[in-house]
Amino acid sequence: MKNYTLSAGVVIARLAPDQPRYLMLRAFSYWDFPKGVVEPGEEPLYAAMREVQEETGLSLGLDNFRWGKGYQETAPYGPGKIARYYLAESCAGEPYLPDNPLSGKPEHEELRWVTYQEAQLILPPRLKSILNWADWLVQRALDGD
Repeated sequence: MKNYTLSAGVVIARLAPDQPRYLMLRAFSYWDFPKGVVEPGEEPLYAAMREVQEETGLSLGLDNFRWGKGYQETAPYGPGKIARYYLAESCAGEPYLPDNPLSGKPEHEELRWVTYQEAQLILPPRLKSILNWADWLVQRALDGD
């Protein structure tokens, strides 16, 4: 069995009155959800929460994970990578792009809250199944299931 580098991230949802929004980050021309490499000995969920803080300034606690600790993973990509995504709700706080302490500049060039339809247009194909999973859970919550 091949060893993969595991990244962990979070699909962050805001349940807006008209329709949910998802937080997307852009580096170069590539859109993604906040994520990063799981450090040795680190639990993936806590790595995902740390990455959200580092990349967006938003602090998530376990209470933000109203859908539990379930996750979806991408198929392997790049040089032996897999990304695991959790789903969380963020009701407050404005995200921003903090400077990375090592480089002195943000890791991303842009962030924005987008609808499901907008996300479908900008996400790379390997992340569309992650978005579909997250939106299915969010829609069930909005429908009262």
